[in-house]
Amino acid sequence: MVSSVSSLPFQPPMAALKAPGSELTKQVDAKSAKPEELKDAFGDFVGNTFYGQLIASMRKTVEKPAYFHGGRGEEVFQGQLDQMLAEKLSDATQEQFAGPMFDLFMLKRAS
Repeated sequence: MVSSVSSLPFQPPMAALKAPGSELTKQVDAKSAKPEELKDAFGDFVGNTFYGQLIASMRKTVEKPAYFHGGRGEEVFQGQLDQMLAEKLSDATQEQFAGPMFDLFMLKRAS
């Protein structure tokens, strides 16, 4: 049984991501990326990382309420809700929060 599984053509995930023409290669190629696309990607990364960690830390400090708890369903989908909240917060504050960081990043990159 194991020999039949090992004979299947399999491309490791990292090799697939680094393959020429893959979606990640197209998105990450910073040398050919337009500054606006790079700024959007930078803002998404910084905002989602910051707000994701912020929301996760906030969730750890709050106990389950005695009433109005969603049970197992709330626990299962809490991560998706937190991800959506982080994305919305990131989009709303991208210019004020990630904009100055991007400007500093580009200054160091230009020199």
